[in-house]
Amino acid sequence: MGAWELALVGVVMLLGLCGVLVPGVPGSWLVWAGVLWWALQDPHGLAWGVLVGATLVLLLSRAVRWQLPPRRLRESGASHRLAAYAGAGALLGFCLLPVLGAAPGFVGGMYLAERLRLGGRGEAVTAVRSALRAGGWSVFVELYACLLIVGAWVGAVLARG
Repeated sequence: MGAWELALVGVVMLLGLCGVLVPGVPGSWLVWAGVLWWALQDPHGLAWGVLVGATLVLLLSRAVRWQLPPRRLRESGASHRLAAYAGAGALLGFCLLPVLGAAPGFVGGMYLAERLRLGGRGEAVTAVRSALRAGGWSVFVELYACLLIVGAWVGAVLARG
């Protein structure tokens, strides 16, 4: 698979990561479709292993999300800026502290957005708690699953060299 095709697969996955944060966009399925495209274009054992792992991670994330409260973020007052900060925080945390850093990055990004919007520490903490209770954890589970899949894909691409 050429560099341009790998770049296009990466763009599809990046759109999927962004799509997790936007209501109505099937972000996790875009990430999975990117892995499927890569595995079909570059068929080898590692690619199929990543595809099977991605499928299992997505199915597990769906099962976990069914146990969490439904997404009602708009009713809680969550804005697009909050979603952007939370997503950027999760991505930054995932890169700085691989795998484990996504959760504190997600919550930290939400806190930063609310602190900038509301000004005070107490109000920001209260707003973050209400956003997490209103479906923020559901968004995080889906985003975390997608980050794991993209991380596995990047690792596999780098391993194949």
